[in-house]
Amino acid sequence: MAAKLKTGDKVVVLAGKDKGKQGTITSVDPKAGKAVVEGLNMAIRHTRQSQTSQGGRIPKAMPIDLSNLAMLDKNGKATRVGFKIEGDKKVRFAKTTGDVIDA
Repeated sequence: MAAKLKTGDKVVVLAGKDKGKQGTITSVDPKAGKAVVEGLNMAIRHTRQSQTSQGGRIPKAMPIDLSNLAMLDKNGKATRVGFKIEGDKKVRFAKTTGDVIDA
């Protein structure tokens, strides 16, 4: 299946402790169906000090299920993503406005 959400997309969280918050996708794991959103779903990781890095409690963004994320359209509202053929290219478009996401 084609990727509806990709790295760099602006998304809003639909469910969970960060519901309603917005962010940018930093990485996607299509096999697990999860994505890491910058600054959201933070967890504290305790790390031991080493010669190269400072130890302590370090916040880390954890993966969020793709079903709990929705793309933001140009109006800043949550939208579903569809596919259509434009010329000889397959492009993503916002279902609410019909605007093409990939140029």
